[in-house]
Amino acid sequence: MSNRQKQESLATMAINIQMPALSPTMEEGTLAKWLVKEGDTVKSGDLLAEIETDKATMEFEAVDEGIIGKIVIPEGTDNVKVGEVIAVLIEEGESVPAAGASAAAPKAEAAPAPRPEPEVTKAAAATPAPVVASAAPAAAGDRVKASPLARRIAAQAGVELGAVTGTGPGGRIVKADIEGFKPGSVMAEKAPAAAPAAAPAPTAAPAPAPVHAQDFGIPHEVEKLSNMRKTIARRLTESKQQVPHIYLTVDIRLDALLKLRGELNAALSSTGVKLSVNDMLIKALAKALIACPKVNVQFAGDQLLKFKRADVSVAVSIPAGLITPIITDAGSKSISAISTVMKDLAARAKDGKLKPEEFTGGTASLSNMGMMGIKQFEAVINPPQAMIMAIGAGEQRPYVIDGALGIATVMSATGSFDHRAVDGADGAELMKVFKELVEAPLGLVA
Repeated sequence: MSNRQKQESLATMAINIQMPALSPTMEEGTLAKWLVKEGDTVKSGDLLAEIETDKATMEFEAVDEGIIGKIVIPEGTDNVKVGEVIAVLIEEGESVPAAGASAAAPKAEAAPAPRPEPEVTKAAAATPAPVVASAAPAAAGDRVKASPLARRIAAQAGVELGAVTGTGPGGRIVKADIEGFKPGSVMAEKAPAAAPAAAPAPTAAPAPAPVHAQDFGIPHEVEKLSNMRKTIARRLTESKQQVPHIYLTVDIRLDALLKLRGELNAALSSTGVKLSVNDMLIKALAKALIACPKVNVQFAGDQLLKFKRADVSVAVSIPAGLITPIITDAGSKSISAISTVMKDLAARAKDGKLKPEEFTGGTASLSNMGMMGIKQFEAVINPPQAMIMAIGAGEQRPYVIDGALGIATVMSATGSFDHRAVDGADGAELMKVFKELVEAPLGLVA
């Protein structure tokens, strides 16, 4: 067999390893670190790389086995698009030097994929998607691979499978790929006539872009923003610009809750579970959301989503920024179960080990800065949620008890509400119920 035939044979066996979509909102990421090198043998489940997404730094696992023939994208590269080829895997038994030649073929096929779109689009509006499809799976096969469920969801949503990048084994398109699919530039080029009218909207969104560093000669160092910090900046700017916030604050007496917490911890001492005040507040917010369904909602343009359970996102500070792991169906969980789940989520959040479904979603959020001595603050809503509860420090204050001035442990809680979805009276009702649950906490264990 000639060298050319060998290279062509290897090229047909090569598997493109693509930048995965590690969260539903991820469009690009930073290839922070390779955990393998060219020539390494890997099998399904082995860790390949650390990838910094818009939410966290996560480890990327292999789904196929073989030899790392070529690393296409070096570590430290920013703005790597989802679906872009980052490495090439060849079959076991082939020599590493030969793999270097085979790697060029997948890379060459993948790179021109975006370029044919404008030309084909001009000829016929229906053809761009298949062109994209033929480029992506070229090394693995000549038909689009997708799960039956993904095909059904795509058909219902009118999504062309050929335009979707699969993140399942062997590039297989799965449910999450369809649900997270955004038409992108293909759709923009299909309707050039409409583009001028729509063009100002995208440019208006990044309006804060003209922010330039101003060096006044003060000694400083420049720190590059992580993808997470960029996302936090973008999302919070959009939230404050697009979501009309209304803020409602109540003072809540904590003495009864602190007493109950001490009794519960004494009873749970043999189990190793130790409840925090935050665990009990998560439960109180969840129960209040169920009791006030007009607040447990999401604004969606001309629709309002009304949720039947309370999934509470809890703000956790990590070195890269802020992430909100979710206590699913917190209203139905016991406080001890909430405590156990929260400790696990917080620990894995700090290690960057959360799965996308563990921090994406939620019906409302809770942010507690009381442990840092903050008396009161107004939190920014986490879109697309319609409310967030900001918890201040519990402190001893003068307080009227049974008609007489006394001393009580009191905290201030401020609810931020999306006024498009939640009327002030409904937000006030939730704050009232939350206060009652905290001040009469036996209702949390009933």
